[in-house]
Amino acid sequence: MCRLYGYVSDAPHAVADLLGEEGLAAFTSLTAVHSDGWGMAWQSPDGTHCASSPRSADVDETYRLLVEEPLSNAGLVHLRWATGGIEVGPKNTHPFLEDDAAFAHNGHVHPISELEALLTDETCAKLRGDTDSERYFHFVHQSVEEHGDEAEGVTRALATLIKKFPRCSLNALMLTPTHMFAIHINSRADSPLRALRAMFDDEGDIPPRHTTEYFAMDYRETDAGLEIVSSGLDQPGWTPVPPDTAVMVDLSTREITRLDPVAAMGADDS
Repeated sequence: MCRLYGYVSDAPHAVADLLGEEGLAAFTSLTAVHSDGWGMAWQSPDGTHCASSPRSADVDETYRLLVEEPLSNAGLVHLRWATGGIEVGPKNTHPFLEDDAAFAHNGHVHPISELEALLTDETCAKLRGDTDSERYFHFVHQSVEEHGDEAEGVTRALATLIKKFPRCSLNALMLTPTHMFAIHINSRADSPLRALRAMFDDEGDIPPRHTTEYFAMDYRETDAGLEIVSSGLDQPGWTPVPPDTAVMVDLSTREITRLDPVAAMGADDS
């Protein structure tokens, strides 16, 4: 379970400039919980780039350097809180990258064995780590390849996962050379309240909204572009993302297309 931040802007911007000094400090401070690694992905004319580390972002100089750099007009940042029992290490650190698509997840899809069972042998051969998140990504990527279309593939994959894992959070960001996908599907997921309380002596020290809206996501549109973030910043200017929403943002035009995996479930059943 993790924190996510993504942006699609009019020109290359640094994460620090988009979030502002206070916003970046608030986001990075979420390592009080999400300290099991960090990762970033961004677009450039020569493809999708990723950088990651199993170190906590608040003590990693590479993180600081990259968030201060205007890398791209589209990118994402991930702060990891590892699911219990899953190793903290490079192979399990988000984002995951395959065929110029980068993916970062906030949630836990379980049982992992049932998720992996959705993958073909060819897809399973690409797995490097132990996480449900990597398997979630590869199932989405597998679906995109099967349907030959990003929107259709993502929609169909989500439809399958909603039906098979209704109580799991599918919150995720995926960046491709042409689109950013923002997925906020978690309405029946359980908040990790017990684990959060075990980390802090005083519940008042838990980051904002973590005990009440852990899986919430917010967005804002500015002159620079569109941003989306997991709960925890506790700053004005952000609007809650509607429940069980998935959208596709065109990197060139910033046009937003809403996906409808629930409707796809009905189509699959008919």
